[in-house]
Amino acid sequence: MTQVKDIYPLNCFYKKEIMKVTNYSYDSIIKELSDLSENNILNHRPVHDMPMPSIENLKEIVLQLKKVLFPGFYGHSEVRPDVMNYYIGANIDIIFRMLSEQIMRGLCFSCDDSTIACNQCEVQSKELAFSFIKKLAEIKRLLSTDVIAAYIGDPAAKNYEEAIFCYPSISALTHHRIAHELLKLGVPILPRIISEMSHSLTGIDIHPGASIGEYFFIDHGTGVVIGETTIIGKNVRLYQGVTLGAKSFPLDEDGKPIKGIPRHPIVEDDVIIYSNSTILGRVTIGKNSVIGGNMWITEDVPPDSKMQQKR
Repeated sequence: MTQVKDIYPLNCFYKKEIMKVTNYSYDSIIKELSDLSENNILNHRPVHDMPMPSIENLKEIVLQLKKVLFPGFYGHSEVRPDVMNYYIGANIDIIFRMLSEQIMRGLCFSCDDSTIACNQCEVQSKELAFSFIKKLAEIKRLLSTDVIAAYIGDPAAKNYEEAIFCYPSISALTHHRIAHELLKLGVPILPRIISEMSHSLTGIDIHPGASIGEYFFIDHGTGVVIGETTIIGKNVRLYQGVTLGAKSFPLDEDGKPIKGIPRHPIVEDDVIIYSNSTILGRVTIGKNSVIGGNMWITEDVPPDSKMQQKR
């Protein structure tokens, strides 16, 4: 049998180099990479040694939530009406147990107080998980309006089912409405992880802090960015490449960006924003306005306006 070394013979120089490598020690490299000092921000060690949140488990939680929010579309495709209650109940129980665990990990991940007992976080995580589950009916109602908006807003959509299965907007909004409710409850880190899952899948970047009203639709979707403090009203439609971003970042006395202040646009009801338009800062796009493609807007737009490129 022909061996690889017979086909690709090593010359003497490379043989000597390989022999040298065997005499090297990795100890100092390993020690440096394992450094847990405060200056090494890439190595994280929670105060209570709780494992960090699991991205794989969060993906599974989102899938379980989709089974509850879109029964028949995700999970078992043949859920009969007579077993719907049992099906939903079983999945909610799975969600509660898995989500409680991940919330506890998130709480410990964000904790820097060694005096807090872990049993306090365990109780809090279960309370937060149950509070979130109580929001599921409202999340489902909002998503149903988004599906209707996708069907009405795109002549290519043949029915609601196609919108649910095929439209990146619905996938992105499912992740967003889940993440947004978790963020409002004060759950740390998990909302951002869930929103970034959607960003990777759809190319639509929605910060979980953004407030989005009902009947919202993003047509095509690729490249859309919606910032943290954005407020979007009812019946709003965006097209691909739209940015609702911040114009500037106010700095504190140490020269660091001030977190959490309103810095993104307010889009009122019944607004359409066409592809590749950029709207920056805490400006208001008035009700019933239409923003044409490739617009750059940094000032308020009155209601009933039509903004477009001059020919």
